[in-house]
Amino acid sequence: SRQPAKTLWYDRPRYVYLEFCVEDSTDVKVVIEDQRLVFSCKNADGAEFYNEINLYARVNSKDSQEKRSDRSITCFMRKWNEKVAWPRITKENIKPAWLSVDFDNWRDWEGDEEVERAMVEQYAEV
Repeated sequence: SRQPAKTLWYDRPRYVYLEFCVEDSTDVKVVIEDQRLVFSCKNADGAEFYNEINLYARVNSKDSQEKRSDRSITCFMRKWNEKVAWPRITKENIKPAWLSVDFDNWRDWEGDEEVERAMVEQYAEV
């Protein structure tokens, strides 16, 4: 049976970030559409994870990507309307139990664009 992966998200001027916290993931599939993200994978024990998120606003699916590490899979999606803050990641105004704000990465946008650009470049290099 499938279960949702624990998910962290945070907002930046240009991108929205989602981190699916699954260690040693395999069979990772990420489908990013303009208003929806579908994520699935398995972990080392063969448990299946599945998350579907109707996004709060439109993203540019062509300029979005994901990066897998041993501990998680991070997706970053380019906002269609940059510099517009997202109050939440979901279209529906409900917070699923598996979804949390990543407070470690959540901070004011003041002077943040350089930091963000560096982060995206760093992801892209891997």
